[in-house]
Amino acid sequence: MEEELLFCPLGGSGEIGMNLNLYAYGKPDNQKWLIVDVGVTFADDSIPGIDLIYPDPGFIVDKKDDVLGIILTHAHEDHIGAIAHIWPNIKCNIYATPFTSVLVREKFKEKKIDISSHLKIVELNGTLELKPFKIEFVTLTHSILEPNGLKISTPAGTILHTGDWKCDPNPLIGNKIDVEKLKKIGDDGVLAMICDSTNVFSIGRAGSEMDVRKNMLNIIQRLKKRIIVTSFASNVARMESVFYCAEKTNRQISLVGRSMHRIFKAAKECGYLKNVINPIDPRDAKNIERDKIIYLCTGSQGEPMGAMMRIANYNHPDVYIEKNDAVIFSSKIIPGNEKKLYKLHNQLVKEGVEVISEENEFIHVSGHPNRDDLKDMYNWIRPQSIIPVHGEHRHMIEHIKFAQEMQVPYPVEVENGDIVKLFPGNKPEVYDKAPSGRLYVDGNIAVEEDSRSIKERKNISANGILDVTILVTPKGNIHNKPILNYSGLPINDDEDYKYELENIIEKTARTFSLNNQNQKDNIIDAIKISCRKITKEITGKKPLTSIKLIRI
Repeated sequence: MEEELLFCPLGGSGEIGMNLNLYAYGKPDNQKWLIVDVGVTFADDSIPGIDLIYPDPGFIVDKKDDVLGIILTHAHEDHIGAIAHIWPNIKCNIYATPFTSVLVREKFKEKKIDISSHLKIVELNGTLELKPFKIEFVTLTHSILEPNGLKISTPAGTILHTGDWKCDPNPLIGNKIDVEKLKKIGDDGVLAMICDSTNVFSIGRAGSEMDVRKNMLNIIQRLKKRIIVTSFASNVARMESVFYCAEKTNRQISLVGRSMHRIFKAAKECGYLKNVINPIDPRDAKNIERDKIIYLCTGSQGEPMGAMMRIANYNHPDVYIEKNDAVIFSSKIIPGNEKKLYKLHNQLVKEGVEVISEENEFIHVSGHPNRDDLKDMYNWIRPQSIIPVHGEHRHMIEHIKFAQEMQVPYPVEVENGDIVKLFPGNKPEVYDKAPSGRLYVDGNIAVEEDSRSIKERKNISANGILDVTILVTPKGNIHNKPILNYSGLPINDDEDYKYELENIIEKTARTFSLNNQNQKDNIIDAIKISCRKITKEITGKKPLTSIKLIRI
């Protein structure tokens, strides 16, 4: 049997978010595996009670004895958010650069897990030997500190896993992309490049953080009022720009929101943000004149519990907004969030607040490569094969077309669960399928998509709930009236509804002997069907119904 080099995405291919990628090398009966990134995505309103979703790791958990380690490219939630959920089932070493390591340690601390013996810090542009793999971290530019591509060397050839990246000529924090290093990787030969597809439809270049800073300063200089800036907390370069603008306009700055404080603290701990002014506590900021303060807060996507939404709803304990103030949304309007964001914008404008967003000012640049950025990477690396990831199907199919235009010999289209044989063979191709799926974080427990708890909650959300308790006498009669409790039903007249329910329950019960234990399940099912039927006739809803028979 020949040795094989395999690639398999379990998350992040066919969707933007919850990235989890696998690499394997060795003979089919003795392969060693690497995990690159373990991210989450965020649930929408269609799944009540669920906030986080992550890839089902079952395929790689079954191979945990052959896993050499988890390698994290950077600290965005869609790349590290599931680490504390998945790691306990694998218990291997985790490799990350300093800033990412600080945030990973915090995640395990929240779970009361001591990860110190398994968390291995890799210096920027560092090298890691996990035989048969040799991994070289390649510092790139992105919308977070310390983004890394991975040069993965194997006996079969070299892979470049780009992670999330862009070409930022002036990244403000951190170094520019080392073009000569990438060219050298390309000159040495690259078997396959696994590449970010997020902005493949966007022409030109992604743009620079320096340009955002210049324009933001111009905007803030003309605003003679209280200013609230909301952005992704993870974008430390943007955070530094707001600090810079505050200092240049003789304003104080105050951080609002747990994530903003957490990222600020982590960046400071790793030696960043050395020369910024000190932020003040939001409680102290209340006493500062309106035109002398900038608040930098979380909630740029209109999250219900985010600081921005709480401020707009006048229920934040420390930050107050009023007519003629200004809110700067220094972030992208992520597809899917338009409805709640526009509602928030309208709410603010109605109150007389000036709203500035990417729609009317240049106050945001993406952290992902546009087409001209992609062209540069292709020209530097010149891979034999390209596998687009980090995109919906429409992004990845367009990326395949782009790769063909760039004359890459073997572009490979994948989706979650596809196992690609990169070596041996005449060309890389999908040759097998791994089980893949999603796990929902339901409270403290991971459940599958079709779990009973989620189905029931969706039913309750759509149809309400009805609880019926029937007391049964020793002679098998109903004692007094059934005890009825219901919630979420559009009832205009409680008395009429209860009367109809009592009638149908008594009528149904008469067809059975309530004392017959052997018929208990049949009795409960029959009463449940009758109650749901009469409720449907009255309200148009079929509630989640619970029937209890209690003998007295």
